[in-house]
Amino acid sequence: MTTVSPSVEVGRKTPFWKTLGRVPWTWRITIGYLTVMLFIPIIAMFLKASTEPPARFWAIATSDIALATYNVTFVTAIFAALLNGIFGTLIAWVLVRYDFPLKRVIDATVDLPFALPTAVAGLTLATVYSDNGWLGSLLAPLGIKVSFTRTGVAVAMIFISLPFIVRTVQPVLQEMEHEIEEAAWCLGASQWQTFLKVILPPLFPTILTGVALGFSRAVGEYGSTVIISSNTPYQDLIAPVLIFQRLEQYDYSGATVIGIVLLSISLVLLLAINFLQAWARRYDSR
Repeated sequence: MTTVSPSVEVGRKTPFWKTLGRVPWTWRITIGYLTVMLFIPIIAMFLKASTEPPARFWAIATSDIALATYNVTFVTAIFAALLNGIFGTLIAWVLVRYDFPLKRVIDATVDLPFALPTAVAGLTLATVYSDNGWLGSLLAPLGIKVSFTRTGVAVAMIFISLPFIVRTVQPVLQEMEHEIEEAAWCLGASQWQTFLKVILPPLFPTILTGVALGFSRAVGEYGSTVIISSNTPYQDLIAPVLIFQRLEQYDYSGATVIGIVLLSISLVLLLAINFLQAWARRYDSR
């Protein structure tokens, strides 16, 4: 009886089709779906942008109007996400820790931006915050104009990204043990000290996750912002609208370049937020 030495076994190569046959069908479906819906479109976008010479690519990506739209898009999205990080956490806290009339109605209303078409949301916000609207008429005497300004863009981004923070923080708050808070109170800690030193540290990574999701949603928002803003360059024009304008002008390469820059900046910011999440988890585990 002949035996095969281990070195010979190691040297043999398993055919690719046999290796593929051992992959679970769930993995095959996942990889196939991600390839069709995510990887191929992104690769196609990069290939389309690569048709432009490097100098032309840089000129389009760093043009004055493009830089202005990056400023409006990302700065406003970060502001909206951070603001929702504060008030979204507060709303989740109230929904979890308190019982009050119409609680279920208010809880369900938080998900309204998920179900409401973004164009309808933009039309509603533009009407409410116009100079003759319910809220706009109260702000106009103070010299505050919301509709068709950059402030209106911020309001739209806050509106559509709020549910992400609330629904991310809410389950974690529900699972927190009240005994830890009671122990802190017994040791003489005030409610504010208990929140800062007992509740906030384990909750902070979850808040960052909600902020990241809200930021991603705000950066890609188009339907509501295009209605509530005047879409004026260097004032309240956002990058997604600029991409659409380039497409209307049949400037497909220019639109793709702006899209690549938008995607790259978003990925860098999301990686930075994920790094902060990992750092917060390591800090909590000490």
